[in-house]
Amino acid sequence: MAATENWAKWRSRWVPDHVVGEILSKTWIDTLIPAFILVLVLVVFGAQMPNFFSASNVSDIGRMYGEYLFVAIGMTIVMMAGGIDLSVGSTFALCNFVALSLINYLEWPLAFGIPLVMLTGAAVGLINGILIGYLGLRAFLTTLVMLIIVRAVVDSLLLDFSMTIGRGFNASAAWEFMALGNIFGVPASLVVAALVGIVAHLVLTRMRFGWHVMAVGGSRRSAYNAGIKVRRTVCLTYVLSGALCGLAATFYAARLSSASADVGRGMEVTILTAVVLGGISLGGGRGSVVKAALGTVIIILVQNSLIQMGLLSGTSSLILGCVLLLAVAIDVRWVKNRHKILARAYVSPAYFKLPPLPETAQDSGSDYALNDRLRGVEAIGLGTLEGPEDMIFDRDDNMYCGSRHGDVMRIFAPDYTRIEVFAHIGGHPLGMAFDAQDNLHVCVGGMGLFRIAPDRTVTKLSDETNRSWLSIVDDSRLRLADDLDIAPDGRVFFSEATVRYEMYDWMVDALEARGNGRIICYDPKDGSSRTVLPNLQLPNGICVEFEGQSLLYAETWGCRITRYWFDGPKKGQREVVIANLPGYPDNINRASDGTYWCALCGMRSPVFDLSQRMPGFRRRMVQSVARDDWLYPNMNTGCVIKFNAQGEILDVLWDLGGEAHPMITSIREHKGWLYLGGIYNNRVGRYRIPGADPDWTSSDSYWGKRS
Repeated sequence: MAATENWAKWRSRWVPDHVVGEILSKTWIDTLIPAFILVLVLVVFGAQMPNFFSASNVSDIGRMYGEYLFVAIGMTIVMMAGGIDLSVGSTFALCNFVALSLINYLEWPLAFGIPLVMLTGAAVGLINGILIGYLGLRAFLTTLVMLIIVRAVVDSLLLDFSMTIGRGFNASAAWEFMALGNIFGVPASLVVAALVGIVAHLVLTRMRFGWHVMAVGGSRRSAYNAGIKVRRTVCLTYVLSGALCGLAATFYAARLSSASADVGRGMEVTILTAVVLGGISLGGGRGSVVKAALGTVIIILVQNSLIQMGLLSGTSSLILGCVLLLAVAIDVRWVKNRHKILARAYVSPAYFKLPPLPETAQDSGSDYALNDRLRGVEAIGLGTLEGPEDMIFDRDDNMYCGSRHGDVMRIFAPDYTRIEVFAHIGGHPLGMAFDAQDNLHVCVGGMGLFRIAPDRTVTKLSDETNRSWLSIVDDSRLRLADDLDIAPDGRVFFSEATVRYEMYDWMVDALEARGNGRIICYDPKDGSSRTVLPNLQLPNGICVEFEGQSLLYAETWGCRITRYWFDGPKKGQREVVIANLPGYPDNINRASDGTYWCALCGMRSPVFDLSQRMPGFRRRMVQSVARDDWLYPNMNTGCVIKFNAQGEILDVLWDLGGEAHPMITSIREHKGWLYLGGIYNNRVGRYRIPGADPDWTSSDSYWGKRS
């Protein structure tokens, strides 16, 4: 057994299993497939063609790539909204004819000609958008019919005017620059396409329209129920696609001045292959401009290389068709199986050995011996409150607590029967603390650190912190801000329980037994947030000690309480105060006699303690057993302990039946009473503390009595 444990301990320390799950969970993982294909294409064709990397070949490919990239960006926007545009080739041909007519033949200034060409493409897109977005016609059939109609219009125009516009010649420097110009050695069309791509990326990822496009592509019914104008959004995507086809056609017309009937023919297949190969989902709601750009460059390289190698156009089309088929197969299979793979790989158990479980039996003489002193706890807000994880009191004795509906509730003194919504934030409010100016600071699960002023103004203080340089986890965003306390100089120290799991999944973190949590310091002087203590095992309760130079923090899965000095001669040092608790510690708060209260939100069990030393067992469990049957810590029984700064246990309060207050996540002493909160409870408990100071409040303890 010792050899097995040593191997498990060594493997957990040196083999980072969680790397695989983290990589698979990233949105950019889809980009690895086209990136690999791009490298493969460069290697294969670079070896087959001596001039593949020559300056002239790269320049020619760059100009073609810029023109195709415009169309690919438009197709991407349409597909991300759940549609498809098969009319891009015909629209491109029509816009090419208009560009040659207005700019090359009639010699209109580019400032007038280019917008009109783009408007021509946008008009075709508007027709598509009205038919698909507002009239509800099928995107595939509608754009296929539009392909045929617009192509017929182009053929008719070419039959009558191709010779006329073919004689045109615009000698302006601007038109020539569009055709052959470079910007710092990069073709002008590619530079403009890159700028359009950057704007499109920002719109899709940072602006409301982009969020609407993603929502509509994910589920049109849900987007409609959320108040998004689905029809208008769908229509606008086709308008943008048509306008970008017009811009692409303008550069093409400047470069080749060709009015051939073959212009744009088959482009819809080429662009569709490019964006699907890049990772744009055929079902909508998934993709990015970067992926489309990768897929487009692959197709341009393959297409251009096949032509240079002398293959017939039919052979080239056959290869592109096979590539499209392969891309569709990869897209469908990847979407179907990615989450299955991720579910098996993400949870990454590590080795962790707890000290022997302390004795808790009645009359055992243990500091943690069972009693039933919480049996008669009073219930405040029974059936009205939902999920009061923590509670706190203002200077007028009013109580504040959170609700799972995203509200901070105020319960009025002195009888605590009248309840109102004090402020709405949105996420689940967890830990709370008042500052010297009576601003209420709140940790909100999934959202970060917030401040609520006495006039109920809500301000977001922090939702991100500095990212670790060597971490593959995106630990800049705050996933689960948990508990907090405020130092005498106004700095806010708060815990982020885990950087790998969301609010609804926090207990899965116990199966890993690795340090996924941290403590963060928010400094109101400059608004900065920085991690001060990383790699903690679900850090939970935070309490600034009475002298104001250190804080106590609880590690729930570590079953210990530690002191950290953030000021004074011991600044930066840590010291374990209680190394081995019988349960899982949660919030910590001051007591009126200079000691501290701590809630135990659940109790340890020999079975789960043993499983912590068996990462292989937990890994097989996660991979082979249904999630509802996973082994979890025991969170059905709560307990309260009282201890001093030296770690001596002074008092223990149990509720043996688990009925008065089933799960205890927080405690707060106020004027001789101990108030009990629970994240899964529907009440706040109240227990009279024998011999406690009836005038003591935490606000006075931190900031002094009101002047």
